[in-house]
Amino acid sequence: MKKNIFAICILAAGCTALIAQTKNNKDLVPLRERVNVQVDSARNSQIIDDCWVAVGTNKPHAIQRDFTRLFNGKPSYRFELRTEDNTLEGYGKGETKGRAEFSYCYATSEDFKRLPADTYEKAQITKTVYHHGKGICPQGASRDYEFSVYIPSTLNSNVSTIFAQWHGMPDRTLVQTPLGEVKKLTVDEFMDLDKTTFFKKNMGHEKVAKLDNQGIPVKDKDENPVYKVGKPNGWLVEQGGYPPLAFGFSGGWFYIKANSDRKWLTDKDDRCNANPEKTLVMSPVTSEYKVSTIAYKMPFADFPKDCWITFRIHIDWTVYGKESETIVKPGMLNVEMSYEEKGKKISKHIVDSEKIMIGRNDDDGYYFKFGIYRVGNSTIPVCYNLAGYFEK
Repeated sequence: MKKNIFAICILAAGCTALIAQTKNNKDLVPLRERVNVQVDSARNSQIIDDCWVAVGTNKPHAIQRDFTRLFNGKPSYRFELRTEDNTLEGYGKGETKGRAEFSYCYATSEDFKRLPADTYEKAQITKTVYHHGKGICPQGASRDYEFSVYIPSTLNSNVSTIFAQWHGMPDRTLVQTPLGEVKKLTVDEFMDLDKTTFFKKNMGHEKVAKLDNQGIPVKDKDENPVYKVGKPNGWLVEQGGYPPLAFGFSGGWFYIKANSDRKWLTDKDDRCNANPEKTLVMSPVTSEYKVSTIAYKMPFADFPKDCWITFRIHIDWTVYGKESETIVKPGMLNVEMSYEEKGKKISKHIVDSEKIMIGRNDDDGYYFKFGIYRVGNSTIPVCYNLAGYFEK
């Protein structure tokens, strides 16, 4: 009898542990599908809640649907990067950065159905697949945005992370020739250039046929030649630059930073970028073509923790003169911030319709991303939740 009771107790304990484990597994559901929006279209299984695709590391903890932290009665999104999760090359030599984000902009196969048969293949080579999709705010337009963030009090004050950013959409058919001429190629002209040139970031390199030990050209399984990266050949390609707008933490500060670049082909060597620790609010840092402005900042210690903070943003994107590299019309930024503190609703107008340079001199416009973009060679663990996004 005692043996039976003991067995029943063991079984009951095992069932309790299994139930607890199952409950925990349901509390946090990993979202592991990833899409490279520049070169791939999104499959239905990769689209999250009919509006997002995920980018960056796909470790189970990186992006999860969080049933323990609801927003308006629905699960929020939990983003986390650990010490070892930097997988990208940083801005400076030897630096690293890490990414686990949602992109609001992406294309699907439906977006290419009524286009010529080779459009998708060409878009993959020019890295403009997402230019054919949803979530794009046109160049020079005005738009309203809203999202909410939950920052736990356990977050290290020294983190260096962007939790929301608006990206430009560079067009790689804009190039600089080895003779220094900046020109816009047709897609077919870029296809011809791609036959002889590898681009690493914005720099062109010779595309050299790979040979085996006997000097015979190597071919892939489809009998196509295999190439390797050769020496630089003088070509440059438009790659983009700093995000035109970013919300983040750095050096013990919460900051909102606006960037502007009126150059037709971005100068990647121009690192005009306001430092949140050192730059005064609304005191632009400038170079010949770029402007970087800290629109707002707050000490990390004063940023509300353990509650949902909602940001409402209105942007009039700067209008640029394309090849003339002029400012046709400055931009405007308005940001409101609201949250509850001890049962009381707090609302702050933190950027009050400020005239500001914000955007990029591209043909196409902008798109929104949120999550974790850990920069500055930081490996400090980051974890917080985001929810409630919409734009109009």
